[in-house]
Amino acid sequence: MNSNPMYMEYVDDADPQQASPRRGWRILGWVCIGLSAVMVAGSLTAYGLYRKAFGNISHEDVNAQLGPNRPKKLNSAMNILLLGSDTRAGANSKYGRALKNEPPRSDTMILLHLSPGGGQAMGISFPRDLMVRMPSCKSRDGRTIPAQARAQINSAFTSGGAACVMKTIESLSNIRIDHFMQVDFNGFKSITNAVGGVPICLPKDVNDPKSKLNLKRGKHTIKGETALAYVRVRHGLGDGSDTDRIKRQQKFMGALANKAMSAGVLSNPARMLSLMNAATKSLTTDKELTPQVMMRIGQGMQGMSSGKLRFVTVPSGPDPADTNRVALTTEAQPFFETIRNDRTVPEAPKPGASKIPPSQVQVRVYNASGIAGQAKRVSEDLQAQGYQVTVGGNAPSNSAITKVMYGAGADKQAQTLVSMIPSKPLPTARTTGAKPGVVDLIVGSDWKALKNPKGGIPKQNGEIKASDDVCKGA
Repeated sequence: MNSNPMYMEYVDDADPQQASPRRGWRILGWVCIGLSAVMVAGSLTAYGLYRKAFGNISHEDVNAQLGPNRPKKLNSAMNILLLGSDTRAGANSKYGRALKNEPPRSDTMILLHLSPGGGQAMGISFPRDLMVRMPSCKSRDGRTIPAQARAQINSAFTSGGAACVMKTIESLSNIRIDHFMQVDFNGFKSITNAVGGVPICLPKDVNDPKSKLNLKRGKHTIKGETALAYVRVRHGLGDGSDTDRIKRQQKFMGALANKAMSAGVLSNPARMLSLMNAATKSLTTDKELTPQVMMRIGQGMQGMSSGKLRFVTVPSGPDPADTNRVALTTEAQPFFETIRNDRTVPEAPKPGASKIPPSQVQVRVYNASGIAGQAKRVSEDLQAQGYQVTVGGNAPSNSAITKVMYGAGADKQAQTLVSMIPSKPLPTARTTGAKPGVVDLIVGSDWKALKNPKGGIPKQNGEIKASDDVCKGA
């Protein structure tokens, strides 16, 4: 085991002789979490039928630990932190008897973002190896844990439970978290059985003795022990990296959610009751997330298709200080800004606003932010919203503010572009170097994510939808 306490290690197998420090049980949290998301978004209106199942849920008071200095809530979106615990307490002990008396670790952290109006949802994964600044928290025994300039994010749960994880993610994202759901992996087999199995697609034959997965190439519907073996496998599929496995985990979770949201489950009271019982027996939430609140959330999400349930990993890459760990990239804060300001109903155009559509606006993007590659990233965002874009390269000097300048005949086009920029720079005519009909965007260090006139969250790189074909990219 690593002697540095800020690095939380994991094992896959039951006892030390089979331990492998870098191979975690965290996928089981992913699977149970997928069901937690379904339970929120699914049919919760028949409260009387499922009252007993709701009675299985445990609750925890986190408000006192979070304190008053929290991010403001900017809209009616709902943000629920989903935590997968690898506790070996109770029946979970057979999956790691050597860890039975150790404090639980958070093997999975996902921020489930439910857009205003219930039109779409996004599960945002935070890798367990993500290195972050951690705020001061209260420990499980009431002690004060000092703030840390550099710590592994999953240590927050071990040290201070769900409240410390909420406080940590709020501090790095400035996103207000409304509730949390915490699950362990004891109910995993029951969950996969309750939905009638989950479809997967194997690109090759797999015979992995460590996970005990033995399946032929092609499409399968798996449940119980076979599903358990599939979610554990690492070296038998892909390149053996965590990045590769996370993608496979997201695809599996999407397939599970898609199956659970299907008419065959939601319209079948017996199967739905079995599913609810399997999920709630290992579920802990904050005290404010009562069955009645869950039911209201579920009613608000009625009619959401599985194609509107998406999964992404928070923008991150190898940590420059330790390539075995992960750090947030420059794309992370603009992404968090998009989540904070998510809306599903477009704002009404202001009187006198430009009617020129983005498809008729030519933009040259210059980087004055001092951040390498920023012009390319902004150009891609503009192209995704329909603008005609070219990259102008680096500006002659850096600028603290973003500027919009235009050539002859492009004043209205400049107004269209400005309407998409949160800082609302005043467009000015360019006197030298201007090109007729073209708008120049000089990206300063104050740059924030573009507004989305269509509402919701734009498509993210590498995102997975619950409706995706399980064989796509297999």
